[in-house]
Amino acid sequence: MSAPKPVPSLDPDKFVSYADSPFRLYQPYPPAGDQPTAIAQLVEGLGDGLSFQTLLGVTGSGKTYTMANVIARLGRPAIVFAPNKTLAAQLYSEFREFFPKNAVEYFVSYYDYYQPEAYVPQRDLFIEKDSAINEHIEQMRLSATKSLLERRDVVIVASVSAIYGIGNPADYHAMILTVRAGDRMGQRDVIAQLVRMQYQRNEVDFTRGTFRVRGDRIDIFPAEHAELAVRIELFDDDIESLSLFDPLTGVVRQKIPRFTIYPSSHYVTPREKVLEAVESIK
Repeated sequence: MSAPKPVPSLDPDKFVSYADSPFRLYQPYPPAGDQPTAIAQLVEGLGDGLSFQTLLGVTGSGKTYTMANVIARLGRPAIVFAPNKTLAAQLYSEFREFFPKNAVEYFVSYYDYYQPEAYVPQRDLFIEKDSAINEHIEQMRLSATKSLLERRDVVIVASVSAIYGIGNPADYHAMILTVRAGDRMGQRDVIAQLVRMQYQRNEVDFTRGTFRVRGDRIDIFPAEHAELAVRIELFDDDIESLSLFDPLTGVVRQKIPRFTIYPSSHYVTPREKVLEAVESIK
């Protein structure tokens, strides 16, 4: 059996940048045919404040590539809606090829299966609600949220389900925890905040959305990451150092001066609001 062929590296000469734009567009080929005209007209229309423009083209005419050029030239965060998950996945893959150095994120429904409550009167049958959540898609949704809060070079590919609410943005933002080396913060304070952010303490199974405590060291597996964890080392009530490490092997990748930890769910709610809701229900 022959060894697998290495993945070819991208030609650095084919990356294109525009003034005041954070995007670096990979152009495997220059725009051709009607594409340059379409790109120029779409950019001009957006500059004139047009709310609606339509790009028409047969299958295979490079509409995604045309839109990638428009996004790169405008230099703004963009959201691309698709009618279903299948098309969203295709667009996500294509935009990642055109923007390999930027944040291309995927935001679709995280349900692999969803059965709402139902009642069949003919059979006097009640069907309970049931669902199955795809953990990887949930992680990608949280990653998309993080990118929107931290970066300008963001393209979000979403299905139409993204129009539905996912919790209070103000509550989510208030729960974000930023830790810095040298900050005064005790172990109990860090743990209490992680619990409020819906992280679970697990000393055995270190998975996404969990943390563990070993002496003066707290290991956290951020909910929005798939292959990265952060280690907080404390000395008394001070944060002595921060480092990123591989959650599978434990190998430290680098020391860092600061790190922002995002909630484990979009539905986090401050304790004060929970208590208010309980009193209202009573």
